[in-house]
Amino acid sequence: MSKRWDVILLDEVEQWFFTLDRDTMATVAGAIDLLELEGPTLGRPVVDKVNGSRFHNMKELRPAGTSIRVLFIFDPARQAILLLGGDKAGDSKRWYDRNIPIADARFESWLATEHGG
Repeated sequence: MSKRWDVILLDEVEQWFFTLDRDTMATVAGAIDLLELEGPTLGRPVVDKVNGSRFHNMKELRPAGTSIRVLFIFDPARQAILLLGGDKAGDSKRWYDRNIPIADARFESWLATEHGG
């Protein structure tokens, strides 16, 4: 049996996830499932590196056929921590400028707790 990677949704991401319509929710869940199966080896087009984060290994999950993005990072325990989800449609640059600092702060908070390893 192959390794499955732990994927943790912060409460804010879980709340956002349940606001999605059924089709979008299924697409996002499919991308999360791939992340769970492939872990850090999952690459484009499903995962891409994010520029502008204070953390060099911040990435984005890119569910197929959508402008939905989920910012995430692997913590010291090698768990994928899903930090923030949203739709960048029509506001791509500003979406990143606004949300990367939020994701950074959430990860810092994660690291400051016992959850960070």
